[in-house]
Amino acid sequence: MAKSLLFLIALSLLAFAPLCFCHNKNNYGGYLYPQFYDHSCPKAQQIVQSIVAKAVAREARMAASLLRLHFHDCFVKGCEGSILLDSSKNIITEKTSNPNRNSIRGLEVIDAIKSAIENECPSTVSCADIVALAARDSTVLAGGPHWEVPLGRRDSRSASLSGSNNDIPAPNNTFETILTKFKRQKLNIVDLVALSGSHTIGNSRCTSFRQRLYNQTGRGLADFTLDQSYAAQLRNGCPRSGGDQNLFFLDFVSPTKFDNSYFKNLLASKGLLNSDQILVTKSQVAKQLVQQYAQNNQLFLEQFATSMIKMGNISPLTGLRGEIRKNCRKVNS
Repeated sequence: MAKSLLFLIALSLLAFAPLCFCHNKNNYGGYLYPQFYDHSCPKAQQIVQSIVAKAVAREARMAASLLRLHFHDCFVKGCEGSILLDSSKNIITEKTSNPNRNSIRGLEVIDAIKSAIENECPSTVSCADIVALAARDSTVLAGGPHWEVPLGRRDSRSASLSGSNNDIPAPNNTFETILTKFKRQKLNIVDLVALSGSHTIGNSRCTSFRQRLYNQTGRGLADFTLDQSYAAQLRNGCPRSGGDQNLFFLDFVSPTKFDNSYFKNLLASKGLLNSDQILVTKSQVAKQLVQQYAQNNQLFLEQFATSMIKMGNISPLTGLRGEIRKNCRKVNS
Protein backbone atom coordinates (compact mmCIF):
# COMPACT_ATOMS: atom_id res chain seq x y z
CA MET A 1 0.00 0.00 0.00
CA ALA A 2 2.82 2.42 0.91
CA LYS A 3 4.55 1.91 -2.44
CA SER A 4 1.33 2.41 -4.38
CA LEU A 5 0.62 5.59 -2.42
CA LEU A 6 4.05 7.01 -3.20
CA PHE A 7 3.47 6.14 -6.85
CA LEU A 8 0.15 8.04 -6.82
CA ILE A 9 1.82 11.14 -5.38
CA ALA A 10 4.69 10.95 -7.87
CA LEU A 11 2.27 10.48 -10.73
CA SER A 12 0.22 13.50 -9.64
CA LEU A 13 3.37 15.62 -9.35
CA LEU A 14 4.71 14.66 -12.78
CA ALA A 15 1.77 13.93 -15.04
CA PHE A 16 0.97 17.45 -16.08
CA ALA A 17 4.23 19.33 -15.53
CA PRO A 18 4.34 20.41 -19.21
CA LEU A 19 1.32 22.67 -18.61
CA CYS A 20 3.61 25.22 -16.99
CA PHE A 21 6.26 25.04 -19.65
CA CYS A 22 4.24 24.90 -22.85
CA HIS A 23 5.40 27.45 -25.41
CA ASN A 24 2.66 27.04 -27.97
CA LYS A 25 2.17 30.80 -27.94
CA ASN A 26 -0.50 30.99 -30.60
CA ASN A 27 -2.68 29.25 -27.95
CA TYR A 28 -4.72 27.45 -30.60
CA GLY A 29 -3.67 24.06 -29.29
CA GLY A 30 -5.67 24.51 -26.11
CA TYR A 31 -2.56 25.08 -23.97
CA LEU A 32 -2.02 27.54 -21.13
CA TYR A 33 1.31 29.00 -20.10
CA PRO A 34 2.44 31.53 -17.46
CA GLN A 35 3.92 34.03 -19.94
CA PHE A 36 0.69 34.48 -21.90
CA TYR A 37 0.34 38.19 -21.05
CA ASP A 38 4.04 39.10 -20.91
CA HIS A 39 3.74 41.25 -24.04
CA SER A 40 0.03 42.03 -24.32
CA CYS A 41 -0.42 43.11 -20.67
CA PRO A 42 2.88 42.90 -18.76
CA LYS A 43 1.50 44.55 -15.61
CA ALA A 44 -1.48 42.21 -15.30
CA GLN A 45 -0.08 39.98 -12.57
CA GLN A 46 1.26 42.96 -10.64
CA ILE A 47 -2.20 44.57 -10.69
CA VAL A 48 -3.88 41.39 -9.46
CA GLN A 49 -1.34 40.94 -6.69
CA SER A 50 -1.65 44.54 -5.50
CA ILE A 51 -5.45 44.58 -5.29
CA VAL A 52 -5.64 41.13 -3.69
CA ALA A 53 -3.06 42.18 -1.09
CA LYS A 54 -5.15 45.22 -0.13
CA ALA A 55 -8.33 43.14 0.07
CA VAL A 56 -6.72 40.50 2.30
CA ALA A 57 -5.16 43.20 4.48
CA ARG A 58 -8.65 44.61 5.05
CA GLU A 59 -10.12 41.18 5.77
CA ALA A 60 -7.98 38.08 6.25
CA ARG A 61 -10.96 35.84 5.41
CA MET A 62 -10.91 37.18 1.84
CA ALA A 63 -7.92 34.94 1.02
CA ALA A 64 -10.04 31.82 1.54
CA SER A 65 -12.98 33.37 -0.28
CA LEU A 66 -10.96 34.06 -3.44
CA LEU A 67 -9.44 30.59 -3.34
CA ARG A 68 -12.92 29.06 -3.03
CA LEU A 69 -14.15 31.20 -5.93
CA HIS A 70 -11.60 29.57 -8.24
CA PHE A 71 -12.56 26.08 -7.04
CA HIS A 72 -16.27 26.70 -7.57
CA ASP A 73 -15.58 28.15 -11.01
CA CYS A 74 -13.43 25.28 -12.25
CA PHE A 75 -15.73 22.48 -11.12
CA VAL A 76 -18.60 23.84 -13.24
CA LYS A 77 -17.96 23.73 -17.00
CA GLY A 78 -14.25 24.29 -16.39
CA CYS A 79 -12.19 27.33 -15.41
CA GLU A 80 -13.99 29.85 -17.61
CA GLY A 81 -15.40 32.48 -15.28
CA SER A 82 -19.04 31.35 -15.44
CA ILE A 83 -19.42 31.77 -11.67
CA LEU A 84 -19.02 35.53 -12.08
CA LEU A 85 -21.98 36.03 -14.41
CA ASP A 86 -25.14 37.68 -13.08
CA SER A 87 -28.55 36.55 -14.24
CA SER A 88 -29.74 38.15 -17.47
CA LYS A 89 -32.22 37.46 -20.26
CA ASN A 90 -30.38 34.32 -21.38
CA ILE A 91 -28.40 33.41 -18.24
CA ILE A 92 -29.38 31.98 -14.87
CA THR A 93 -26.55 32.81 -12.49
CA GLU A 94 -24.58 30.15 -10.62
CA LYS A 95 -24.48 32.46 -7.61
CA THR A 96 -27.87 31.21 -6.41
CA SER A 97 -26.92 27.51 -6.43
CA ASN A 98 -26.86 25.59 -3.16
CA PRO A 99 -23.05 25.70 -2.85
CA ASN A 100 -22.92 29.44 -3.61
CA ARG A 101 -26.06 31.01 -2.16
CA ASN A 102 -25.23 33.35 0.74
CA SER A 103 -21.65 32.10 0.75
CA ILE A 104 -19.82 33.02 -2.46
CA ARG A 105 -17.57 36.01 -1.77
CA GLY A 106 -14.84 38.09 -3.34
CA LEU A 107 -16.80 39.18 -6.40
CA GLU A 108 -16.17 42.86 -5.70
CA VAL A 109 -12.43 42.17 -5.52
CA ILE A 110 -12.54 40.56 -8.97
CA ASP A 111 -14.52 43.57 -10.21
CA ALA A 112 -11.85 45.94 -8.91
CA ILE A 113 -9.06 43.94 -10.54
CA LYS A 114 -10.89 43.75 -13.84
CA SER A 115 -11.53 47.50 -13.85
CA ALA A 116 -7.87 48.27 -13.18
CA ILE A 117 -6.66 45.84 -15.84
CA GLU A 118 -9.14 47.16 -18.42
CA ASN A 119 -7.69 50.64 -17.85
CA GLU A 120 -4.20 49.27 -18.42
CA CYS A 121 -4.88 46.96 -21.37
CA PRO A 122 -8.50 46.78 -22.57
CA SER A 123 -10.11 43.53 -23.74
CA THR A 124 -6.96 41.51 -23.11
CA VAL A 125 -7.03 39.65 -19.77
CA SER A 126 -9.88 37.23 -19.09
CA CYS A 127 -11.93 37.14 -15.92
CA ALA A 128 -11.15 33.42 -15.65
CA ASP A 129 -7.42 34.16 -15.52
CA ILE A 130 -7.98 36.91 -12.97
CA VAL A 131 -9.77 34.42 -10.70
CA ALA A 132 -6.92 31.91 -11.10
CA LEU A 133 -4.28 34.53 -10.28
CA ALA A 134 -6.25 35.87 -7.33
CA ALA A 135 -6.49 32.34 -5.89
CA ARG A 136 -2.72 31.90 -6.12
CA ASP A 137 -1.95 35.31 -4.64
CA SER A 138 -4.42 34.73 -1.79
CA THR A 139 -2.72 31.45 -0.95
CA VAL A 140 0.70 33.10 -0.87
CA LEU A 141 -0.53 35.96 1.32
CA ALA A 142 -1.85 33.41 3.83
CA GLY A 143 1.60 31.79 4.01
CA GLY A 144 0.99 29.08 1.43
CA PRO A 145 2.99 28.04 -1.64
CA HIS A 146 3.66 30.05 -4.77
CA TRP A 147 3.16 28.52 -8.20
CA GLU A 148 3.38 29.79 -11.74
CA VAL A 149 -0.21 30.09 -12.97
CA PRO A 150 -0.67 28.86 -16.55
CA LEU A 151 -2.66 31.56 -18.36
CA GLY A 152 -4.61 32.03 -21.56
CA ARG A 153 -8.12 31.05 -20.46
CA ARG A 154 -11.04 32.82 -22.08
CA ASP A 155 -14.43 33.60 -20.58
CA SER A 156 -17.61 31.65 -21.20
CA ARG A 157 -20.78 33.20 -22.54
CA SER A 158 -23.00 31.01 -20.37
CA ALA A 159 -23.47 29.68 -16.85
CA SER A 160 -24.84 26.42 -15.46
CA LEU A 161 -26.99 26.51 -12.35
CA SER A 162 -27.55 22.75 -12.56
CA GLY A 163 -23.83 22.13 -12.95
CA SER A 164 -23.13 24.25 -9.89
CA ASN A 165 -25.71 22.32 -7.88
CA ASN A 166 -24.52 18.89 -9.03
CA ASP A 167 -20.77 19.08 -9.72
CA ILE A 168 -19.34 20.94 -6.71
CA PRO A 169 -18.61 18.59 -3.79
CA ALA A 170 -20.93 19.25 -0.85
CA PRO A 171 -20.15 19.02 2.89
CA ASN A 172 -22.63 16.15 3.36
CA ASN A 173 -21.55 14.12 0.31
CA THR A 174 -20.17 10.64 0.90
CA PHE A 175 -16.49 10.04 0.27
CA GLU A 176 -17.25 8.05 -2.88
CA THR A 177 -19.48 10.82 -4.23
CA ILE A 178 -16.77 13.43 -3.65
CA LEU A 179 -14.10 11.24 -5.23
CA THR A 180 -16.39 10.64 -8.22
CA LYS A 181 -16.84 14.38 -8.65
CA PHE A 182 -13.06 14.84 -8.61
CA LYS A 183 -12.46 12.01 -11.06
CA ARG A 184 -15.03 13.57 -13.36
CA GLN A 185 -12.64 16.52 -13.58
CA LYS A 186 -9.65 14.22 -14.14
CA LEU A 187 -8.45 14.80 -10.58
CA ASN A 188 -7.43 11.87 -8.39
CA ILE A 189 -7.46 11.00 -4.69
CA VAL A 190 -4.13 12.76 -4.12
CA ASP A 191 -5.62 15.96 -5.57
CA LEU A 192 -8.75 15.49 -3.46
CA VAL A 193 -6.84 15.30 -0.18
CA ALA A 194 -4.34 18.04 -1.05
CA LEU A 195 -7.00 20.47 -2.27
CA SER A 196 -9.14 19.75 0.79
CA GLY A 197 -6.20 21.23 2.65
CA SER A 198 -7.40 24.64 1.48
CA HIS A 199 -9.66 24.37 4.53
CA THR A 200 -6.61 25.33 6.56
CA ILE A 201 -7.95 28.88 6.12
CA GLY A 202 -11.43 30.35 6.02
CA ASN A 203 -14.78 29.80 7.66
CA SER A 204 -17.88 27.66 7.34
CA ARG A 205 -21.47 28.37 8.28
CA CYS A 206 -23.39 26.54 10.98
CA THR A 207 -25.83 25.25 8.38
CA SER A 208 -23.01 23.35 6.65
CA PHE A 209 -22.22 21.09 9.62
CA ARG A 210 -25.23 21.27 11.97
CA GLN A 211 -26.29 17.72 11.17
CA ARG A 212 -23.00 16.45 12.62
CA LEU A 213 -23.87 18.01 15.97
CA TYR A 214 -27.46 16.83 16.31
CA ASN A 215 -28.64 14.32 13.72
CA GLN A 216 -25.85 12.76 11.68
CA THR A 217 -27.47 9.35 11.33
CA GLY A 218 -31.10 10.46 11.04
CA ARG A 219 -31.79 9.06 14.50
CA GLY A 220 -31.19 12.25 16.45
CA LEU A 221 -27.59 11.32 17.33
CA ALA A 222 -24.40 13.35 16.89
CA ASP A 223 -21.60 12.18 14.64
CA PHE A 224 -19.54 9.71 16.68
CA THR A 225 -16.45 10.48 14.54
CA LEU A 226 -16.41 14.08 15.85
CA ASP A 227 -14.45 14.74 19.05
CA GLN A 228 -17.14 15.23 21.66
CA SER A 229 -15.49 18.12 23.50
CA TYR A 230 -15.05 19.92 20.20
CA ALA A 231 -18.68 19.15 19.32
CA ALA A 232 -19.80 20.70 22.61
CA GLN A 233 -17.90 23.90 21.80
CA LEU A 234 -19.51 24.04 18.36
CA ARG A 235 -23.02 23.61 19.80
CA ASN A 236 -22.54 26.80 21.80
CA GLY A 237 -22.57 28.80 18.57
CA CYS A 238 -24.52 26.46 16.30
CA PRO A 239 -27.92 25.73 17.87
CA ARG A 240 -30.31 23.02 16.76
CA SER A 241 -32.33 25.69 14.94
CA GLY A 242 -31.45 29.24 13.96
CA GLY A 243 -28.00 30.73 13.56
CA ASP A 244 -27.58 29.28 10.07
CA GLN A 245 -25.10 31.98 9.04
CA ASN A 246 -22.97 31.83 12.20
CA LEU A 247 -19.35 31.41 11.17
CA PHE A 248 -16.75 28.95 12.47
CA PHE A 249 -13.10 28.51 11.56
CA LEU A 250 -12.46 25.50 9.34
CA ASP A 251 -9.09 25.17 11.10
CA PHE A 252 -9.45 26.43 14.67
CA VAL A 253 -5.72 26.02 15.41
CA SER A 254 -4.33 28.47 12.81
CA PRO A 255 -7.38 29.83 10.98
CA THR A 256 -5.60 32.46 8.87
CA LYS A 257 -2.31 30.63 8.27
CA PHE A 258 -1.93 28.29 5.31
CA ASP A 259 -0.29 25.24 6.88
CA ASN A 260 -0.85 21.56 7.64
CA SER A 261 -2.69 22.00 10.95
CA TYR A 262 -5.92 21.14 9.10
CA PHE A 263 -4.63 17.58 8.64
CA LYS A 264 -3.53 17.35 12.26
CA ASN A 265 -7.05 18.36 13.27
CA LEU A 266 -8.50 15.53 11.17
CA LEU A 267 -6.30 12.98 12.94
CA ALA A 268 -7.60 14.36 16.27
CA SER A 269 -11.22 13.91 15.07
CA LYS A 270 -11.64 17.68 14.91
CA GLY A 271 -12.49 18.26 11.26
CA LEU A 272 -15.36 20.74 11.06
CA LEU A 273 -17.19 19.45 7.99
CA ASN A 274 -18.28 15.89 7.38
CA SER A 275 -16.46 16.09 4.03
CA ASP A 276 -13.27 16.88 5.95
CA GLN A 277 -13.45 14.11 8.54
CA ILE A 278 -14.34 11.36 6.07
CA LEU A 279 -10.86 11.74 4.58
CA VAL A 280 -9.74 9.83 7.68
CA THR A 281 -12.72 7.59 8.37
CA LYS A 282 -13.83 6.36 4.93
CA SER A 283 -10.68 5.69 2.91
CA GLN A 284 -7.42 4.10 3.96
CA VAL A 285 -5.54 5.71 1.06
CA ALA A 286 -6.91 9.15 1.92
CA LYS A 287 -6.06 8.61 5.59
CA GLN A 288 -2.47 7.75 4.72
CA LEU A 289 -2.21 10.96 2.70
CA VAL A 290 -3.64 12.94 5.63
CA GLN A 291 -1.03 11.37 7.90
CA GLN A 292 1.78 12.23 5.49
CA TYR A 293 0.67 15.86 5.14
CA ALA A 294 0.19 16.17 8.91
CA GLN A 295 3.78 15.04 9.40
CA ASN A 296 5.34 17.00 6.54
CA ASN A 297 4.13 20.55 5.89
CA GLN A 298 6.43 21.00 2.91
CA LEU A 299 5.08 17.89 1.22
CA PHE A 300 1.56 19.25 1.62
CA LEU A 301 2.46 22.70 0.26
CA GLU A 302 4.22 21.23 -2.78
CA GLN A 303 1.34 18.88 -3.59
CA PHE A 304 -1.22 21.64 -3.06
CA ALA A 305 0.52 23.84 -5.63
CA THR A 306 0.74 20.93 -8.05
CA SER A 307 -2.93 20.05 -7.65
CA MET A 308 -3.96 23.71 -8.03
CA ILE A 309 -2.22 23.88 -11.42
CA LYS A 310 -3.97 20.67 -12.40
CA MET A 311 -7.35 21.96 -11.26
CA GLY A 312 -6.75 25.25 -13.06
CA ASN A 313 -6.46 23.36 -16.33
CA ILE A 314 -9.97 21.86 -16.17
CA SER A 315 -11.61 22.44 -19.58
CA PRO A 316 -10.35 25.96 -20.28
CA LEU A 317 -11.69 27.90 -23.24
CA THR A 318 -8.78 28.89 -25.47
CA GLY A 319 -8.04 30.13 -28.94
CA LEU A 320 -11.21 31.54 -30.50
CA ARG A 321 -13.62 29.91 -28.04
CA GLY A 322 -15.37 32.13 -25.54
CA GLU A 323 -14.48 35.80 -25.20
CA ILE A 324 -12.59 38.31 -23.08
CA ARG A 325 -15.34 39.94 -21.03
CA LYS A 326 -15.11 43.67 -20.46
CA ASN A 327 -17.24 43.29 -17.33
CA CYS A 328 -16.88 40.01 -15.46
CA ARG A 329 -20.55 40.03 -14.47
CA LYS A 330 -22.00 40.02 -17.98
CA VAL A 331 -21.18 38.77 -21.46
CA ASN A 332 -20.07 41.26 -24.08
CA SER A 333 -22.87 42.79 -26.12
